Amino acid sequence: MKNQIAMIRNIDLKLVLTRVHATPDLHDRAKWHTSRGILSVNNQKFMNWSTGTGGGGAIDLLIHLHQCDFKTATSWLCQNFSIITTLPLSHPPSSTHHRLILPQRDDQHLQQVISYLNISRRIPLAIIQNLIASKSLYADQNANAVFLLLGKEKQIKGAELRGTSHIRWVGMAKGSRKDIGCFYVKNPNPHKMILCESAIDALSFFSMNPDWVCVSTSGANPNPAWLPLFIAKGFEIHCGFDADQTGDTIANKMISRYPSIKRLRPIQHDWNDQLRLLPITF
Repeated sequence: MKNQIAMIRNIDLKLVLTRVHATPDLHDRAKWHTSRGILSVNNQKFMNWSTGTGGGGAIDLLIHLHQCDFKTATSWLCQNFSIITTLPLSHPPSSTHHRLILPQRDDQHLQQVISYLNISRRIPLAIIQNLIASKSLYADQNANAVFLLLGKEKQIKGAELRGTSHIRWVGMAKGSRKDIGCFYVKNPNPHKMILCESAIDALSFFSMNPDWVCVSTSGANPNPAWLPLFIAKGFEIHCGFDADQTGDTIANKMISRYPSIKRLRPIQHDWNDQLRLLPITF
């Protein structure tokens, strides 16, 4: 079991930083811009000059970036790096969960969020406005786009966060339960469903295919707890994870578990990349 944890800890820090959408510095290859400030990376060591803290290994790095515990970090790394997803964790996820703490809403930053989604990400303005009106999307004090995860009877189970500044990053609200809630967008009476890795990708696919229900799994996850409920309802479900090794591996795991699910692979790396190649019509 020590060997398993060692394998997780030894995942290349630059791969982890790329996966969480940190941005490499243009002038210094050792520096990365993250949601927690500027990090310097030297092999498997990192130092955050903004907070004066550092550490070593992928687990420490993810704990630092996501402000989560050891079990959450190892679970996330297993889910997001296919080379170790088949390994059992020596520290299984706890049955207890932290209380959900949603970011405070701040409408002063709402226009920045709208502009980011509409101009930078090419999401149609009407879709953004509908999300805001339904209270599924808002801006927080750091000008992050906050996409709410909904569970049964539309109860809020968490939030997916997306930075809207020049520093690209994604995160989750503390205490989010993406195992029992998800962000989704739909029009009435859809019959087809696609599962995407992020809220941005779900919105991007919906922009191109408004007759589908588009769901974010908030990361590549082969078996969300809510998935069997949608299968039982008779939806034609497609796995639309990213066109990379992780997306393909996790999609194959999902399909092997649920053979009725089909793979729908984006032509570009992800659905937002594909949307942004279309002519501007809005």
